[in-house]
Amino acid sequence: MSCHGNNATAPSPAEAPGSEGIDPAAVAREIGLRGMDPRVRAIVPAFDAPFFQAGLAGYSDAAMRLIARRHGCPFCVTEALLDRMLLGGGRGFDKADLELIRDNIPSGEDDLPLAGQIIGSDPDEMAASALKMIEQGARSDHSYRQMAYAATGLPETGTDPRMREWARLKAGGLNAEGAENSELEEASRNVDEESCGDVILGQLEDVERDGPRPERVRSASPDTPVSSSFTVIDVNLACPVKKIKSKGRGGHWLSEPDGAIEILRAVRQAVPSEVPCTVKLRRAFDDTPEQARNFDRIFDAVFELGYAWATVHARTVEQKYMGPSRWPFLRDLVKRRPDCVVFGSGDVWEVADIFRMMAYTGVSGVSVARGCIGNPWIFRQAREMMAGKPPAAPTIAEQRAALEDHFKISVRVNGERAAGKMMRKFGIRFAAHHPRSEEVRLRMIAVASVDDWMKVLDDFYRAE
Repeated sequence: MSCHGNNATAPSPAEAPGSEGIDPAAVAREIGLRGMDPRVRAIVPAFDAPFFQAGLAGYSDAAMRLIARRHGCPFCVTEALLDRMLLGGGRGFDKADLELIRDNIPSGEDDLPLAGQIIGSDPDEMAASALKMIEQGARSDHSYRQMAYAATGLPETGTDPRMREWARLKAGGLNAEGAENSELEEASRNVDEESCGDVILGQLEDVERDGPRPERVRSASPDTPVSSSFTVIDVNLACPVKKIKSKGRGGHWLSEPDGAIEILRAVRQAVPSEVPCTVKLRRAFDDTPEQARNFDRIFDAVFELGYAWATVHARTVEQKYMGPSRWPFLRDLVKRRPDCVVFGSGDVWEVADIFRMMAYTGVSGVSVARGCIGNPWIFRQAREMMAGKPPAAPTIAEQRAALEDHFKISVRVNGERAAGKMMRKFGIRFAAHHPRSEEVRLRMIAVASVDDWMKVLDDFYRAE
């Protein structure tokens, strides 16, 4: 997952000594002839090109994913979904629920193959949540909570009155129909933050569980068959979310390998064997030798436990998104473990970076994160380069078409009000491709209504 904060550095090259002589066009043509790593195609046949859209907190909803796919993206990841929100039946599950997409988009199959990414602090909660994602909630919410908790149901909710109310409504057998417009529900929809840490902390800050331990969650078939589900479950051990008291989440588990491995084992046991599990990692918690050893231990366990691949971000957790990513780490990892499928992540800002990373590091493919926000054309351009063609910049007409399509899908998925807010921040990023980018960016910032949005399109994106 890419979960970036406002303190992230501006786009800049990765640390990759000696990469200056790489010809991305030649590399792309060679990869086009060679094709996707057959180990990946054997697991996910539709994953036919060596790049994908990463999970982006507050961005990668169904609308962004579908627009990326329409421009050549072969595989997408949801934003990280917090395990406890999933178990509580909160909005977090709806945001990635394929049933919701199917209800609003004519063909829900267009959003496959899709990885559902999960983040959390407890093996049993992660396991039950992963199973709920695969089963698309075919059981009752109470059934999944029973798998993760003692008979008392949801964990204690600490001192936050909003979370106490949320727990009361969700755990008490109520549908919370009367709370749809409550302050709590409004807060649970708050996905506009760019920081993964802020989003997750805003969901369930300082939640603690009490009571005896249940048995480990294991896979079982629900009574109601699921017609369509996530293709892959992805475990997030990378996001630099703040640690909450004694609870680690995301990248903090890289400093606690025993806990990380327990989570990985629990999820793999819970998810049906025919469903691939993958993991997102960073190169270490920090740059100390101890943390390098912790990474190796977790990385080895990933594949010993049967995970299909690992996506490795070439920054440490402590770096967050400051400073360059270190591609030599990825290169050395691939050399040491050629038997493992590794995808690379970090400082992929333009289409040429995809092929520079592959040539420099030897990874099987590349996770495109911040570089694809407002830039779905990066995937089309990558396919053009693999076919031996120069990557074409989007025309004004193509930019308008993408903006209009994105907005229409976002309205269907998120509702007009939420779509308006989301498209403002997307529009700011789309503006970078316009010849008058600064003027467009400032107008996008000022958008406050659908009429404002359409006025920007009419003023700046008229047909050529």
